Amino acid sequence: MIVLAPMEGLLDFVLRDVLTRVGGIDRCVSEFIRITDQLLPERVFTRIVPELHNGGRTWAGVPVRAQLLGSDPACMAENAARLASLGPHGIDLTFGCPANVVNRHGGGAALLKEPETIHAIVAAVRRAVPAHMPVSAKMRLGYFDDALALDCAQAIGSGGADELVVHARTKAQAYRPPAYWERIADIRAVVSIPVIANGEIWTVDDARRCREASGCDMLMIGRGAVVDPGLGLAIKASAHAASGDGATAALTWPLLIPHLLDFWHIVRTRLDTRAQAGRLKQWLNFLRRRFPEAELAYQALKTIKDPELINAWLMALEPLAQQKLPEVCEPA
Repeated sequence: MIVLAPMEGLLDFVLRDVLTRVGGIDRCVSEFIRITDQLLPERVFTRIVPELHNGGRTWAGVPVRAQLLGSDPACMAENAARLASLGPHGIDLTFGCPANVVNRHGGGAALLKEPETIHAIVAAVRRAVPAHMPVSAKMRLGYFDDALALDCAQAIGSGGADELVVHARTKAQAYRPPAYWERIADIRAVVSIPVIANGEIWTVDDARRCREASGCDMLMIGRGAVVDPGLGLAIKASAHAASGDGATAALTWPLLIPHLLDFWHIVRTRLDTRAQAGRLKQWLNFLRRRFPEAELAYQALKTIKDPELINAWLMALEPLAQQKLPEVCEPA
């Protein structure tokens, strides 16, 4: 299983839509919904997770879990109950966000210093939502160090979570390589729930090494999928080829163009005009790490702010597009 990571300010509903159209993604997790001291109105949940209007799935049909961030067990539970009534494909709790503005208020990775609070939050949310609805959690290895990693994981498991994602770095390590995948294996040894490995998976080889070091069959990918939207398909194809079925898949620039145009269409129709140019350039800035053509596009558009001029430039790419990747069939 390949899960698309939540990334505040980047992996929003627009990219979830497009990346799940490319394929290779089995589930998504939304960006966090910040819970403080009040019950949020439904419109806040649906603004961040508009897939709630589509049965909790992206428009490609991939299920989305909605993520909550907060530190008060009672308030988290109350909001989780309201969110559950809107029909997500599960509720995720984040104990991994490294942002200082979040951590200063006791949320995200700051809670990794308090395993007992983590347990209380998970248990309260688990009691508040229907038994059939999955409750999962995401954690880092710790705040300053990983001394409490096993305690935090056990707190999540004993609180009633159905699944745990582990980003294999501490808050202090942020996003600097390497990721310490072998520590995920230590966590797997002390919890009875499924564990998903996350962190520093950029290539098919990274995915293979992560699986070997962590012992996890399930992976979560984030920035790697933004840079290479075909990464999920490639990871699956590689696994199938290793098993002898010979499946292959590669996302070339002509194959990516239709998805880039879909992305631009969603941006034009769903985002404020002032944000449109910047949103496209943000993705091109990531894509140019993988595609030389994206570098050319980025350089051509980086000073242009008028969406109409950008639109005209992008429409000229359409004749170059190929429409479909080869399918990668799941093993029977």
